[in-house]
Amino acid sequence: MRQFFQSSLGKKYVMAVSGFLLFGFVIVHMVGNLQIFLGPKPLNRYAHFLQSTPELLWPARIGLLTLVGLHIWSAVRLSAENKAARPLAYAGNPAPVAASYASRTMLMSGVIVAAFILYHLLHFTVQTPSVNLTGHDFKTLLDSQTNHRDVFRMMVIGYSNAWVSGFYVLAMALLCLHLSHGVSAMFQSVGLRNERSEKWIDRAARAAAAIIFIGNSSIPIAVLLGYGR
Repeated sequence: MRQFFQSSLGKKYVMAVSGFLLFGFVIVHMVGNLQIFLGPKPLNRYAHFLQSTPELLWPARIGLLTLVGLHIWSAVRLSAENKAARPLAYAGNPAPVAASYASRTMLMSGVIVAAFILYHLLHFTVQTPSVNLTGHDFKTLLDSQTNHRDVFRMMVIGYSNAWVSGFYVLAMALLCLHLSHGVSAMFQSVGLRNERSEKWIDRAARAAAAIIFIGNSSIPIAVLLGYGR
């Protein structure tokens, strides 16, 4: 097992598998959040179900943080190995031709997305008042009918700040830039990408990234345009 993690192939598999699972979480998380467009009751009912099942919620949170840690670790180690294998820059530093912008900025976008995840956790999960920039304590927002957390109101208030919403949209753009290459690279890492399939895999990866960007960005944009207020 130790030799597996120390090998480049092992790290590629770790990055691919952790990336695949995180990609699945992003989709599920987006679908859950899009319930905001169904109104307060469905979203608050969904949120209460998650919050009232700690036996499912906490293992999921710990698992997700572990996946993020493994994904970052494998990406950093592989990047370091690639640089060590090619310590000298190309003469004249010509612009890469074959590599896409997304592939050349994978590490940078990944670090920024990791910072966004930390902010997102502090914003809506830990609900730290100082980071929401609205002057509200989200922990005090309760549904008057059920006395449960009013997640609908929390999201509307949270995204009513233009700076916060702008940061979320920017983070989604970087996440989807990361995914547009990462999903395709994942298939290559596990040997499922070849000359015959690469065109379709690349198109599917870009389409999935676009759908995720539109879905997640639609929420802060809708709130800024007046939805829910």
